[in-house]
Amino acid sequence: QVQPVESGGGLVQPEGSLTLSCTISGLFSLDYYAVGWFRQAPGKEREGVSCISYEDGATYFTDSVKGRFTISKDKKTVHLQMNRMRPEDTGAYYCVARLGYCSSIPDQYDFWGQGTQVTVSS
Repeated sequence: QVQPVESGGGLVQPEGSLTLSCTISGLFSLDYYAVGWFRQAPGKEREGVSCISYEDGATYFTDSVKGRFTISKDKKTVHLQMNRMRPEDTGAYYCVARLGYCSSIPDQYDFWGQGTQVTVSS
């Protein structure tokens, strides 16, 4: 069974940094998959934050995190490096995976992790 597992959430002060990691189990290879992150704040809809394609390395970032977040991958793990964090980055962060390229539409992702909480507060 394919299962993304997140780690690295927590409490961070504004302007601080945090790294989230997602390891995908249950697949021999991620060569044709896209792995990304969605987040959801209380009372708000899920938002696509970032994604990376294993096939060609293409990356996607939502406008509010461009220049602050980076995404990288190795064989079975994707890392989201979050810098200069803001209170509006607070939310539950979910790792997602799908066969094919990155998409900003949540329903197009077949596999979801349980989520990890990120709180940006002084």
